Amino acid sequence: MERGSISLMDLAGGSLDLSASSEEVWIEVIRKMDEAYADLVHTQVELERQNEALGAANRFIESVLAAMTDVLIVCDLQGRIEQVNEALCYITGQRAADLLEQKVTDILQMDAAQQARIFWEMLQVDALGMGEMGQKPNNMQDCEVHLMGFDGQPTPLTMSLSARQDGDGRVVGLVLIGRPIGELRRAYDDLNQAHQDLQQAQQRLVHSEKMASLGRLVAGVAHELNNPISFVFGNMHALKRYGARIGGYLQATQQPVDAVQLAQLRGIYKIERTMADLDPLIEGTLEGAERVRDIIQDLRGYSGGQRESVRPYDLTEVIQTAVQWVTNAVRVKPELHLQLIPGLTLRGRRGQVHQILVNLLQNALDVMEGMAAPSLNICCERLPNKVRIDVRDAGPGIDAGDLHQLFDPFFTTKAVGKGTGLGLYISYGLAQDQGGDLTACNHAQGGACFSLTLPLEGDERHG
Repeated sequence: MERGSISLMDLAGGSLDLSASSEEVWIEVIRKMDEAYADLVHTQVELERQNEALGAANRFIESVLAAMTDVLIVCDLQGRIEQVNEALCYITGQRAADLLEQKVTDILQMDAAQQARIFWEMLQVDALGMGEMGQKPNNMQDCEVHLMGFDGQPTPLTMSLSARQDGDGRVVGLVLIGRPIGELRRAYDDLNQAHQDLQQAQQRLVHSEKMASLGRLVAGVAHELNNPISFVFGNMHALKRYGARIGGYLQATQQPVDAVQLAQLRGIYKIERTMADLDPLIEGTLEGAERVRDIIQDLRGYSGGQRESVRPYDLTEVIQTAVQWVTNAVRVKPELHLQLIPGLTLRGRRGQVHQILVNLLQNALDVMEGMAAPSLNICCERLPNKVRIDVRDAGPGIDAGDLHQLFDPFFTTKAVGKGTGLGLYISYGLAQDQGGDLTACNHAQGGACFSLTLPLEGDERHG
């Protein structure tokens, strides 16, 4: 035995020598006891700290479970309930302690097929989930079940199931989370109502912009109507005179007359010339009336609040009408350069295409206001499966910082009171609605260029 060491035999036999050399032994014993006590105190403090942290974690988890509005059920692989939350207690009218050790099938109304499927999936998860630590088990699909309420009435739930693992990665149970379908339906109804309100607001904005544009085009439309109306008016005066001649001739021939007198009467009342002019006058009057009818139909299609149906239309005619409306309304007429495709028929909403073109042409004339020689270039080009209409002005172009926000709602570079900032935004939406697109850029030869593309076959997705 080494010097200074103490054996249990020495203590038991009372043979411990308490001489001066033994004091070192006692000092070592006391030092070891102090170290052991210090370790004990440190361990106790650490245990108290961990216990406090565990208590805080438990309180946090309990507060989260209490705040959940969805139903939470934790069960083992046999379906015995191990944990629930306040939402389940509220719906069932049972205490958490009463729900524990019950089975899921005791509180959920499910037919035999549902029960067999759920517990078969439990066994599948039990088999598939036995993998390495950290392996994610398969989550199961949602199913619809009915939870027995405190009033005896079933509450429909959409229930999702997922596997629960222990610390070693073994599947030991399931976690079921259910949300009352009534709440989902209310949320869906609210979302649907908000979507309808948004659509109605958008339609009101479209109609408002139409009215604002129409107000700017009144002078041009009036000029378009004035020409055929004046033509019809003049023809009707001529027809009135011709009617008087024919009436006088018929009245004169009521008396017996010979061939010489009849020829004289025909010359006096200019019957031959009148009869030769009747057909052209009638055809011209009908043509003028049809022109008035077409203009009125264009106006109704442009300003009407009802949604236009999808139908075939002549794109070139729509472009020409839009150009006439806009250019007739301005004092300084622009120099026009038109490159159109005669007889190009598309299928879509004619009024919407007309509105887009009117907006683009009006914007082009606005940016050239005050110029001595404004010019407009409208080019129509057929591409694979679509057609592109380019509207280019001779203005200063678009600032680089504005290009990315041209089609944003309420964005405008016009002075206050001269623009709503909705024209391009609405035009972009109308182009998208027909399966097309609307883009803008600065042309290499100067000025801004807006390109409207439309599908050749038309787009009936929103028809």
